[in-house]
Amino acid sequence: MAFTLSSITSTDVFLAFVAGLLPALLWLWFWLKEDSHPEPRQVLILTFLAGMMMAVVALFLEQFALFAVNKTFKSFSPAFVSIFLLFVWATIEEIAKYKAAKSAALRLPSFDEPIDAIVYLITAALGFAALENTLFLLKVIGAQGMLVGFITGNLRFLGATLLHIITSSIVGASIAFSFFHREKIFHNVLGGLLLATALHTLFNYFIIKSGSANLFKIFIPLWFAVVVLIFIFEKIKGLKKNNN
Repeated sequence: MAFTLSSITSTDVFLAFVAGLLPALLWLWFWLKEDSHPEPRQVLILTFLAGMMMAVVALFLEQFALFAVNKTFKSFSPAFVSIFLLFVWATIEEIAKYKAAKSAALRLPSFDEPIDAIVYLITAALGFAALENTLFLLKVIGAQGMLVGFITGNLRFLGATLLHIITSSIVGASIAFSFFHREKIFHNVLGGLLLATALHTLFNYFIIKSGSANLFKIFIPLWFAVVVLIFIFEKIKGLKKNNN
């Protein structure tokens, strides 16, 4: 999808930013309503911005990974290289979102109950998704125009943004369930990151394999995962210090 910077206007940049940001803010509003003890607004803003910053870091790391994997595995089959690259990219993104939440919120006194882990991980994920979507939409608008960009933006609202919420909530849940058992936190976070990365990789693989014709079929499991996530939210709200 080739385009030049000269084909993008300031209006395109503004609209792409709004189209990337608004869905993320809508999702954030939805999930913050699930938290009965709201987090400090300034910490949420910092966590969201940290997620956006880590999206830039992830972009550069993914470009390096593309070069390194293609060079290292050039004698392997293209199918293997593609799948392995998807796994590496998913790993980069899941760690980036976790690092954003950890640096901006999880070390602060406001992280004082298990449910906060999911709230902050989702907030970081939505900041990440907002910038990622903006950059993606700029590419689409520059190559195919505003209408296609608008349609694509709605699809990313349904798919990519939701995927980031679900995978980061897995990591958040792994932290939440070790909140009163700090000796387990390393293994829980590692397990959460591995599970999130595997799900992220599978989703991207099926998106590429199925093409645009079957996108909504792929989105159905994500919506089912949202229902499960709401149940987990309620479960974590009930965690007490004496729980095992």
